[in-house]
Amino acid sequence: MLNVSSQAISRHIDPSVLDGVRAHLASRVIGQRELIDSMLICLLSQGHLLVEGMPGLAKTTAVKSLAEAIEGNFHRIQFTPDLLPSDLIGTDIYRHEKGEFEFRPGPLFHNILLADEVNRAPAKVQSALLEAMGEHQVTVGLQTYTLPRLFMVLATQNPIEQEGTYHLPEAQLDRFLMHVWVDYPNREEELAILDLDSKQQLNTPEPPARKLAQEELYRVREDAAKLYLDPKLNNYIVDLVQASRRPGAYDADLKRWCRFGASPRATIALARCSRARAWLDGDEFVAPHHIQAVAPDVLRHRILLTFEGEAEGVTTTDFIRRLLEVVAIP
Repeated sequence: MLNVSSQAISRHIDPSVLDGVRAHLASRVIGQRELIDSMLICLLSQGHLLVEGMPGLAKTTAVKSLAEAIEGNFHRIQFTPDLLPSDLIGTDIYRHEKGEFEFRPGPLFHNILLADEVNRAPAKVQSALLEAMGEHQVTVGLQTYTLPRLFMVLATQNPIEQEGTYHLPEAQLDRFLMHVWVDYPNREEELAILDLDSKQQLNTPEPPARKLAQEELYRVREDAAKLYLDPKLNNYIVDLVQASRRPGAYDADLKRWCRFGASPRATIALARCSRARAWLDGDEFVAPHHIQAVAPDVLRHRILLTFEGEAEGVTTTDFIRRLLEVVAIP
């Protein structure tokens, strides 16, 4: 049992400050609660989100709706096999009237970037995202440019089995704070989707009543980052990540299934996301269930399975579920 002192509790902002964002998302996206929660967690944790699912599951709609509810500029770029790095970063343009080159920023300089079907572009384009996502800057020639303080990449991708897709490099995958899988809606949700579409055909969707100001978002981020995380839970987070690298010390099946475990970025991501999850839940400190709630989306893209595991039909979700079972909670 964790002992939390009154001095450790440090909540100052009520989670209802994000009610407007949640309401707008709910008005545009039916179901997909896990996706909405993951977007908000990444927003609070200053991270990037990878959304994977079959076409037509409102991935793009959800991302655009989030951008509509936040103060700032938004850009959507469709990734295609013929895309060039300069199409993301920008390029130097010669201005004849000035007699000099001038940098023209690309889509990466927007606050929220929707990288639609990110796995349809080749490796050279993917590499253009690495510096931006990891270091919050881009380099053109000998000049380095800092990206806006609010910079968030929300990328969508279709499953690798879909024709015309590329495997994203592991180094780039690791830059995404979370990787959420979007599944098909159930019957009731699909009926609600039909009803929503009928209404949108007759009436233009309403814009959000009020956009979340950037300064307000920064205060919320700071408040979530201050939420108390007990040292025992720091040990639990490290144990989870260590177990993914040395699974044989915990379980024979895990050892057979795992080829490579999670990186130290996973440790940082688990701590950040669990704080954000607790803050969104209105709790005053992080508990083990907050860590377990975010673990699948934080670890899913950071673990590589063995050929033996894949042959047995094991998924990374199965591996993480088993990992949470065998690693003891302090």
